[in-house]
Amino acid sequence: QVQLVESGGGLVQAGGSLRLSCAASRLTFSRYTMGWFRQAPGKEREFVAAVSWNGGDTYYADSVKGRFTIARDNSRNTAYLQMNSLKPEDTAVYYCAADRSKQRLSPIRADYEYWGQGTQVTVSS
Repeated sequence: QVQLVESGGGLVQAGGSLRLSCAASRLTFSRYTMGWFRQAPGKEREFVAAVSWNGGDTYYADSVKGRFTIARDNSRNTAYLQMNSLKPEDTAVYYCAADRSKQRLSPIRADYEYWGQGTQVTVSS
């Protein structure tokens, strides 16, 4: 059974940084586009960023562009989300997800086959 396990969440002050990791197992990691989504209390789960199968292409939501960086290490079956200049509105549960298609960087939740359980990020003002 495919597993995606997020880590690295926590409590940070506004302006601070965190790096999230997503460790994948039981899938051929390099065949998947990897994405990060987030869900704040009372809100829909929203797209944050995606990275292509080889790390060569990335795509970001406007709200995080210039502050967040998505990356991957296929030798470690791990995807990352470096979050800088964090704001209170970044507070959410962050989820990583895997999309079987190598041809797209999708912001659509339904395009992702596998999901992690999420990690909480809280940014205090």
